[in-house]
Amino acid sequence: MTKPSVPNTKPICVPCRLAAIGAVVAVLAGGFAYTAGWLTPGRLSAPRFINTFEAVAGQPHPGYRRNHAKGLCVAGYFDSNGDGGVLSRAAVFVAGRTPVTGRFAVPGGNPSARDTSSPVRSMALLFQLQNGEQWRTGMNSTPVFAVHTPEQFYQQLLASKPDAATGKPDPAKLKAFYAANPETKPFQAWVKAHPPSSSLANAAYYSINAFRFTDYAGNSRAVRWAMVPETPYAPITDAQKAEKNFLETDLDQRLQSGPLRWHLILTVARPGDPTDDATMQWADDHQQIDAGTLVIDHTTSQENGACRDVNFDPTILPAGIKPSDDPLLAARSAAYALSYKRRTREETLHPEIHQTQTNGGRS
Repeated sequence: MTKPSVPNTKPICVPCRLAAIGAVVAVLAGGFAYTAGWLTPGRLSAPRFINTFEAVAGQPHPGYRRNHAKGLCVAGYFDSNGDGGVLSRAAVFVAGRTPVTGRFAVPGGNPSARDTSSPVRSMALLFQLQNGEQWRTGMNSTPVFAVHTPEQFYQQLLASKPDAATGKPDPAKLKAFYAANPETKPFQAWVKAHPPSSSLANAAYYSINAFRFTDYAGNSRAVRWAMVPETPYAPITDAQKAEKNFLETDLDQRLQSGPLRWHLILTVARPGDPTDDATMQWADDHQQIDAGTLVIDHTTSQENGACRDVNFDPTILPAGIKPSDDPLLAARSAAYALSYKRRTREETLHPEIHQTQTNGGRS
């Protein structure tokens, strides 16, 4: 089989309204927050971010994640071929099989949203290593993020809050935000040029942030990664655009024919590559290593699935992998933790929540 590479589909320009783009970038990547200033009134904090996510969602959805609320649990394993060991001493890259618990989701705080509410999808994974360590990662189907800093993300959230009269973001506020933050242009351009995939199974998922990999000799390098599907990419169809919940149905149908596979492609930074800016994509000609194959062989419901109680904090890493200097990483960790705390508390106080809410992602 030919070694896969990160897909470089031919750009296809599609109309995309400013308000729609704003709604997409406002709910991406799981609620980033600023961890500095926790005890300082008026400064950014995880509660301020999560409260704002709740406001953007429009109404309370107790027991659900504050972002990426709609999703489904998946499970399978990762077959390492051993090649990743040249970059990292992490046990996950030793040749062999590692159990994986995962989750697919779409952005937003509404667990009953349409699958087409965003062109972006997410894949979150927990690798349970044999030595007891875990590797958790949350990835998006876009190679870049919309903003550089937590402060920018907060301002973007504010600009994206629905107008009371229309229930939609105010285009004028979004236009002002983009004019003041030109760093958003690469993300906007990528979304406009790449139609969403027709399935969760034929999309690539990207780490977005950079991480530090350390090998057995102590050498450290910055790395980004992507899960690249063996299933060929195909754009969403008109029939799918008219459906509300086609992604889960499509995935279940595909799994009836056998497991689905992605290749873990590690991309190594060159000197001078930005490691602290998720809005900037590295060039395509970097060193890439196929570290093995992710195999997803079944799905389970959000109410009963193994991913239900997992906080996919991307800073929970095995020895041999560390966060980079990207300010969004520590911020993601803080926001994920607060979202997890709130939803699990709500479930404890009101265990009947998910007995009545069965359509959408639980966790």
